[in-house]
Amino acid sequence: MTALLEIDQLLGELENGLRQLLEDRGVAHPALIGIRTGGVWLADILGKRLGIDEPFGELDISFYRDDFSRIGLNPKVKPSSLPFDTEGRDIILIDDVIMSGRTIRAAMNEIFDYGRPASIILATLIDLGARELPIQPDVTGRTLALSSDQRVKLRGPEPLHIELQSSGQ
Repeated sequence: MTALLEIDQLLGELENGLRQLLEDRGVAHPALIGIRTGGVWLADILGKRLGIDEPFGELDISFYRDDFSRIGLNPKVKPSSLPFDTEGRDIILIDDVIMSGRTIRAAMNEIFDYGRPASIILATLIDLGARELPIQPDVTGRTLALSSDQRVKLRGPEPLHIELQSSGQ
């Protein structure tokens, strides 16, 4: 069984939450960084919606994962690309789904290898809870509680959609 979640509504929630947070914090010129692959698709969309003209960055955190030695290298590893200096910048880090927090920890480690940002705002489309690390999104489109047989997956980029998959009945 596969159910689709409404992507436009979730993107609207994420966009509105980011606009409000940026205003509250007085951040006028943020830089966007998406985590491959879903976060990159979202960074592209959100950059346009937020009117950010600067190109967004793309992170492939494969070499920064704490389970790298256990799971091995993803054969589709591509180099990260940050077309701006992170030193002193306000960064919006974007991922499609947050669960344990380990992907975000790896992404922040990589960002700091490029330079020390002034701040990092974490934006995720879906928050599944189930943290193993004390990392929380600042803005999220939706929080979901899934059963152990369910998974959520962002598919795209065209058309961009979210699938809720169940291995049960």
